[in-house]
Amino acid sequence: MEEGRVNRRIRVYDRRSENKQQVTGKLLETSGLDFNGFLQLLHRKFAIPLHETFVLVTTDRTVLDFDKFEKLQDDSTLHLLQREDQALAVATEEPITFKPHYNTLIRSGMYEYYASAGQKSLPYALAELIDNSISATAKNTGVRMIEIRMMFDETLGKPAVIVLDNGCGMTSKQLNNWAVYRLSKFSRENSTFGSKQEGYVRPDSVPRSLNSDISYFGVGGKQAAFYIGDSTRMITKPVGSPDVHELVLSKEDFERKEKNKEDIYSGTIKNRKVGDSSHVNKDDEHFLHSLIAEESGKESFTAVIIMGVLPEHIKFLKDDFAVWTRQLAHTYHYYIHGADGKNMSSSSTYSDHLPNIDIQITLREKPPRCPRAMNLREVENDMQTLYINAAADTFEFKAYAEQNTGTVEGIIRYHPFLYDKETYPEDPDAAQASLDDDNDDNESRVLHQARRKRPIFNCFWNGRLIPYTTVSEFDWCSQSKGAKELAECYSRVSGVLFTDDRFMVSTNKLTFMELELILKNKDTIFTRIVNGQCPQEKKRSALTSLPDQVSESVTETKDQSERTGRLLHPSLIKKQRGNIQKEFTQWLKNCHEKWDKQVKFMGYMETITRTDVPVKRDQYPWATFSSIEWDGNIYKTGQLVKSQKTLPILYGSVVRFLLYGKHDGNVFATGGLVEVALEPKAFHDKIKTIAISKIDKSATDEAIQKNIDKDFAKLPEILKVDWPEGNPWPQNAARMAGTPFGPIKIEILNKKGESLSKMPAVGQGAGKKLIIELKVVQHSPKGDQEVVSFVGQHSPKWGFWFKKIDKLTDLGKYTLSLNTMLFESNATVFGGKKLPSYKLNFTISEGSAETFVISAVSPSLYVGVPFNIPLLLKDGYDHPVMCPPDLKPVLTCSGLDLSYDRVDSSGTTFTIIGVKARGKLLNYQQSKTYELRVTMPRLKKDTQTVTISLLPGNPHALHVTPDDNPITVQNGNPVMFNVEIHDEAGNITANPKQIVRCQVQGFPLVATDCSTTGAGQLVTKPINLKMIKGEPQNLKVNFEMPSQKKMAVVVRELKVVPSTRVSRMELCSEDDENLMLRNNEKIEWLAGGLLENLFYKLYDEAGREVPPTAPIASKIKVNWTGDVNLEDLLQGKLPDVQVPTQVQEARFYQVSYQDQCVSVSFNIVPRPDEPTRLKATLLQSTLKLGEILPGHINLELVDQYDNATKTLTSTCKNHMTVEAEGLDKSAVVFRWQASSSSVLVTGVRFQFGTPGHREMCFTYKSYVERIIVKVVAGIPAQLKLVSGPEKPLQVLNDQGIATPFLVQLCDEWGNPTTDQRVVVELKSSPLTLKVTTAVTSQPVNAEGKASFTVNRLSGPKGYYQLVFKGSLNQKPIPGPSVNLTVIPDPTKPVSLSVEYDTNAKLPAGGILPVFSVTVVSDEGGPITTFKPTAVSMFLWKGVPSGKTPPQTAIELKCSKPMENERNDCFHFRDKEIPEHIGKHTIQFFLRINKTNVLYSNQIAIHVVANQPVKLAPDSQPPTPVVSYSEVIANRTLVENMTLRIMDSYGNPAGQDLEGKVVISIKNSSEEGNKSLPLFESKTNSFTMNLVEGKAHITRLAVMENSPGENGSTYVLLFNPQVSMVPTSLAPFELPFRFFNDAENQRKMSELSRKKDELTTALAKYSENFSTCSELLRLLTSHHLVASNKEADLRNELNRRKVEIAQTIPDIDRLLNQKKMEANRVLHTPRRVCSLRDHFCGQQDVLGMVGHLAFVQDDDAARVISWHIRGDMDCVITKTTEAAMKIFGDTQGSQQVMALDSVYVTPGKRPMPHIRNGRMLFDPPGNPVLARDLLIFTRDQESCNIAFKSILADTILIDDLNSGTNYRKAVVQNKMQCPTILTRQGDRISARGKFGGTQNKAPMNITMVFGAPLPQHYYTLVEHIDLISQHKLALEKRDVTAKTRDDHLKSMKSPEMLQKRQEMEEKKKQLEEIERQLVSTPVRPVKRGLENAGEPSRILAKRAKQRSI
Repeated sequence: MEEGRVNRRIRVYDRRSENKQQVTGKLLETSGLDFNGFLQLLHRKFAIPLHETFVLVTTDRTVLDFDKFEKLQDDSTLHLLQREDQALAVATEEPITFKPHYNTLIRSGMYEYYASAGQKSLPYALAELIDNSISATAKNTGVRMIEIRMMFDETLGKPAVIVLDNGCGMTSKQLNNWAVYRLSKFSRENSTFGSKQEGYVRPDSVPRSLNSDISYFGVGGKQAAFYIGDSTRMITKPVGSPDVHELVLSKEDFERKEKNKEDIYSGTIKNRKVGDSSHVNKDDEHFLHSLIAEESGKESFTAVIIMGVLPEHIKFLKDDFAVWTRQLAHTYHYYIHGADGKNMSSSSTYSDHLPNIDIQITLREKPPRCPRAMNLREVENDMQTLYINAAADTFEFKAYAEQNTGTVEGIIRYHPFLYDKETYPEDPDAAQASLDDDNDDNESRVLHQARRKRPIFNCFWNGRLIPYTTVSEFDWCSQSKGAKELAECYSRVSGVLFTDDRFMVSTNKLTFMELELILKNKDTIFTRIVNGQCPQEKKRSALTSLPDQVSESVTETKDQSERTGRLLHPSLIKKQRGNIQKEFTQWLKNCHEKWDKQVKFMGYMETITRTDVPVKRDQYPWATFSSIEWDGNIYKTGQLVKSQKTLPILYGSVVRFLLYGKHDGNVFATGGLVEVALEPKAFHDKIKTIAISKIDKSATDEAIQKNIDKDFAKLPEILKVDWPEGNPWPQNAARMAGTPFGPIKIEILNKKGESLSKMPAVGQGAGKKLIIELKVVQHSPKGDQEVVSFVGQHSPKWGFWFKKIDKLTDLGKYTLSLNTMLFESNATVFGGKKLPSYKLNFTISEGSAETFVISAVSPSLYVGVPFNIPLLLKDGYDHPVMCPPDLKPVLTCSGLDLSYDRVDSSGTTFTIIGVKARGKLLNYQQSKTYELRVTMPRLKKDTQTVTISLLPGNPHALHVTPDDNPITVQNGNPVMFNVEIHDEAGNITANPKQIVRCQVQGFPLVATDCSTTGAGQLVTKPINLKMIKGEPQNLKVNFEMPSQKKMAVVVRELKVVPSTRVSRMELCSEDDENLMLRNNEKIEWLAGGLLENLFYKLYDEAGREVPPTAPIASKIKVNWTGDVNLEDLLQGKLPDVQVPTQVQEARFYQVSYQDQCVSVSFNIVPRPDEPTRLKATLLQSTLKLGEILPGHINLELVDQYDNATKTLTSTCKNHMTVEAEGLDKSAVVFRWQASSSSVLVTGVRFQFGTPGHREMCFTYKSYVERIIVKVVAGIPAQLKLVSGPEKPLQVLNDQGIATPFLVQLCDEWGNPTTDQRVVVELKSSPLTLKVTTAVTSQPVNAEGKASFTVNRLSGPKGYYQLVFKGSLNQKPIPGPSVNLTVIPDPTKPVSLSVEYDTNAKLPAGGILPVFSVTVVSDEGGPITTFKPTAVSMFLWKGVPSGKTPPQTAIELKCSKPMENERNDCFHFRDKEIPEHIGKHTIQFFLRINKTNVLYSNQIAIHVVANQPVKLAPDSQPPTPVVSYSEVIANRTLVENMTLRIMDSYGNPAGQDLEGKVVISIKNSSEEGNKSLPLFESKTNSFTMNLVEGKAHITRLAVMENSPGENGSTYVLLFNPQVSMVPTSLAPFELPFRFFNDAENQRKMSELSRKKDELTTALAKYSENFSTCSELLRLLTSHHLVASNKEADLRNELNRRKVEIAQTIPDIDRLLNQKKMEANRVLHTPRRVCSLRDHFCGQQDVLGMVGHLAFVQDDDAARVISWHIRGDMDCVITKTTEAAMKIFGDTQGSQQVMALDSVYVTPGKRPMPHIRNGRMLFDPPGNPVLARDLLIFTRDQESCNIAFKSILADTILIDDLNSGTNYRKAVVQNKMQCPTILTRQGDRISARGKFGGTQNKAPMNITMVFGAPLPQHYYTLVEHIDLISQHKLALEKRDVTAKTRDDHLKSMKSPEMLQKRQEMEEKKKQLEEIERQLVSTPVRPVKRGLENAGEPSRILAKRAKQRSI
């Protein structure tokens, strides 16, 4: 679109008329219109006459013109007015949007408003609103009024908080900007047209940064408003505008828009005239009318009205009005009171900058409560006011930080100690310390007694407090770095830091981001400010006196360094820090001497160790004194004193005074303790230690003694026991069990008879509360047992009252004890006196019989068998009792007759003897359960029921069936009898040895066993009698039980009648009645023929024909068929006989009746039929390809049933042919076989084709025969790969291939074959690839296969081949090759990459550059999984050698990561450079695991000298001793000495420096009256040249007869003069002794030599002992750290309830148990994803979809995996670059998805059955989003995006029926329904399809999501980690303890003691030598210059002998 033509709509309100008629705005389409066209459109739309004038203005009153019209945005709002300043008669509404600024994302890591804790955050929320008002009023010329109104008067509306200011106000555009979250002032456009106002301009620097620039981030106001309430109304009027703009934001409106799917970040600004409240129509906003009415007359203003204030905020604002107003006064202290704060005793230094800010707070409540008002200027107890007015002196400073160009001003204030109190102010908002004096030891030992542990500095940002950031201290003002004598003074300072906005704070302005880190950086410079000016500035001004060039250079250098933040060299920074520390220490010392007032301790007694002090290091030394002088008063031992400020007030006598430290005389101190023996002693009986400051100086001895006497009479004396219900128990009373005890009332009486409830109060404190303990103890043989225990507290109404006790039911002797105790400690003794008590002895006995219980009765009872029922009689509390007399039990039971013989009573047991039960049972095998009721008359509970099981009784009679007599039976048949054994009640009974015998007369005995069932069946042998004339015969049958002799025998009679059964059979033919088949007759018949029409006849024993009947016919059996027609058999006809089809031996046939009892048999011999086909017979049907078939093929003619007909002749072979696929016909031969009348075929061979079955077709005349032969593979000729891993094959370096390679042996045609002699070998090509397998060669198996599993492949990245070759009898067999790609392993570390500034200069003793160490993977990318503790840095002197560092190397640990620092590498920063120059080597080390390590390449560094600081010799020369002798040797001061310019570490540092050395002699002391010796040049100084930083002195001597005092010590001074160094170099000084005679010189020279030797030796001794002491301190510290860590870990294990072992073996045992359990859980079979993920771990690669998530439920995992089966192997990457890399490496075969190219809708859409937070219908089947069931294993946010793209809104539901109903319900609600999956495996597509295999998940699928490990596993892993840490900590604790003990022993060893003795001896020797050097007599000769004219004869050419 061309310029000037935009698509936009503009809303225009016609407000030309000044009446109040409501006119809605019109939305005009202005696409393609310029300003003129737009004006024409207005004329048309609003009917504006052409001659009428009007103006168009925006809502911020900007008049529209052509250019501004072009800049209008879509949906802009315009006002159509008569004139520019016309007021709006009716309000207009301007639509706006306020989508959050992009900073919301990029700064989302900043603190949110409510992240901090520890203080009430509401005042700081109000502070956010005050910040905006302060910024808004910054340009006010008059009073800057800020008012906070708390409207809590419900009669005026809902509770509201109003923040009102008279600032500049906001235009509609600015108001729109205010609504945009995180639109900071740096990003805002404050007008519709950007040219109207400029961007943000930082204010000028002002003292304390009070620039009012504190409305900053575009966050705080909105956060604060919605923290306080739920809606915000902004009302504002900008300067120069007649319009008021209103905007309302509310939580309710936001929620409504969200539910209605409306644009949330949209709203309207109401533009109206001043004072117009017509739009306010809600009752709960009634107060707005008066607020809007106040607008009249205001030039500009802004009001923030917050409604819906939370109830807890209202309560806090009302109840803690003083608290939060004080906190606000503290926050804005310096804005309210000026840069110096509220100092009520002096005027402000910055009074000109005092802001005229009034912050007025009012709180209005419902009448009659009066409104409360507070001006923050009137608050006098905010912390800054307290600090300022409690300070005696101040120390001001500035800080300059290298990392930040901002400024920091600081003030430290001193609060002195005044005799007995600290003046350091207490925080009114902090919990006050207890007045109890238990911790008074701290006054003499703990140094932070005034400030305690509070930090020194409060921090202010642009003048306002940042409340949650404090700075504890700096090193220069830290007590640990300060003077020990000032230790207590460090706790008496407070401070404040002022910064500008260059130091970042959190968006809630609660914390600084890194202020303390910056200020504590070693490069930060601190300078003191005196009278508003830094001393450095004074020095800078002094530079003007230097020459112009020098002054200009120095000034420029310092100014430039200050501007850039690089102030000076590190050594100068250290010096500067030293300066500030010295100045602060001196200031602190002055404050201490001037302001602190102390106590004088007198009468030193002894130094003691106090074991009552909890901290061991504070137990010694404590000096004891007998008296003190305190503020003019003297207190002595034994003097009565009274305490103050203690609870309770203490009275007692002084024992002694205590002061921490070693003191041996009178001493002044600020603290101290006093031991007070509390009085009266019987009341206290203890010594209390309190601070001396707590002695009441105003108390008199008389008053103290009187109070002691008064207290003594108040002690408790006796207990008075009353029985309110009049049932007292006397001493030794006996009561029945259950008798109630009490209630009782107790009074504690003192000697005066007064009732007490607490110990009498001493002084002003409250007395200790008394309680009474009631205990009832039962005395038993096993010991005393406490049965009742109560503690009674005093009640104002009832006193000490114990309720009735009903628990005394156990029998025995008891004692009741009442003891008076102290409530706090439960002590029964107070002040050495036992508190009153009371005892009562009594006995509890059993009661009368009330109930009984039935003891154990036999579980199985038998009918008629007697049994006993034992009963136990008890009283009401279950105690056994004696039986009452004449007690007769009654027994009843439904269904049984019961009786008993008698009863027996023995003690507490009552037995019913001889009980019998009779009754009918249902089943002999199961007992029947009955409820037997026993009733004991006259008992309270007289009936008990016992369950009995009744079984049949003993055998009594036999019962035999059938009951007929006689019993008739046919001859030849057996007889069956049923018998039962009955008990006396007729029940069948089963018992052992119940054998019943049956004896039939003349036949064998039969028996049956009825032991198991009580019944049985007897079957006799068949009764076969010889029948005479068909007459029946009678037999007797007897039944008896041999085991039951007394049981009667049962007799039955048996009648045998003749039999009518069939006894003979005949077979005949229907065609020929005379044809009869004789038994076993043989018949010849045609093969396959049919023998028909056979009939049978039956005859009985008498020869009578038995006609066939159905029962008879059913018993006729034939053996040739099972298909018998019963109707034919009824007619006597038999089935037709089918003759066998095969010619063979005779076949046997038989017809039988009734299982062959009667039968007829015959044989049929088959004969062949005519030939029907040609038959081929093979001896072997298998042959190899290329080989001849073993054996031959036989051809013959057969009939239809394959019977050989032998009809072939010898000539027939010539007419036979054969055909087959691949058959070599030339080798086939046909041969005649006369013996069998057949033809043999030989020479069958197949030459080609695949193995399998081949059909051979033989032809002879019209006969054709086909046979199948099996052709198998030929001899081995090649190898083929039949299975292996998927291709393309990619393998990670040093990894294996899980899928084995399976190689098949094949013939030359490629057919699989077998030959186990073949050996297969696996090799790689090229050989640079190393292959590791279980076997490299192996023979094939029985199937001709060989399997190779590659365990590891190792080689450079690239393409390779795996080659398989075979051999058979040393003959090679070619095989396949497999192409593979070796790709680097991204998780395998292969090297350490080190980055550092290689050009950095490495000065000795400086700081090494930052070394960044990257763990490089095999792939080349960084590995970030290692912890910093795994990486170390080794540093040693020397050149690189070998691959590992030497033993002497120093190990340095990795530094902690810093903010905004790369996280893919480890950083080593702030590591010191070695102090000695030369070659050094650095090497880095990575511990991969317990066994594998990785070293970096060794890095050579060259350490150079640091800045030159001094001149020194190569080696320290001995102290010269010279004389003015003529001998040159006696006059020589130094000889062959080389002086070099060196750094502070002794390294030569002046190789590039030239200059001079001025050599002179000076006195050793400050006295200048000594005569100085002269050099040979007759002068006391001369100059030498410095060449390349060194000067060589061959010899330097004094002149002959040189002046000088005999025996004096002089100093030889070598002063370097070099112009090229920034600071002057320190000279070298060499002391020497001068004598006037050679003898003295010799002696003194010898003594000086010995002195030097002894001094050197003592220095070594001292260094050795100092090192030992320092090492002991270090080892002690290490042991304490290790012990604390072990204790912390033990506590953590306790907290987690993990078993704790005390020894290492026990820990190992516990660890093994936990590991075994974790291993068991880990290896418990669970569902796993079978896909191999080769890409996981690469940079920006998440991994394969199947590995990114777990699914707990098996059914859900199966159906979800099947649904996205096409995506399961897709690799998800974070970037397209990573995706393209995988695509390229796999040559496009791997599917990938890059998340940076995927867009998914943010947020979580509700499920279809939920709309606007409510359910549209009750969903069936438990629907859930499928992706909600996924448990992500890594990077949850990225996985959410990936699966949201893959699964979308797919739903999982229980079953198909629920799924279809759910979809139907969703569609009926006119919504789209996503795909639905069911747990049963069904799928309903988004289009509604279901059914078919494509919509049904199979039960077994290969690619499936894995199941997560159980939570128990992760708990075990945590326990293992904690136990392992505890083990290491325990080992370290023991090791450090042993190391410390060993070192301590070594320090006390004889060797060390001997060395100490040697050192003492050498000290004495040195003292003696020094005494001799001082006291050696010298001749008092003073030499002058009279003989100084003759130069030495030896050094005539002195100048040439000097070597420089």
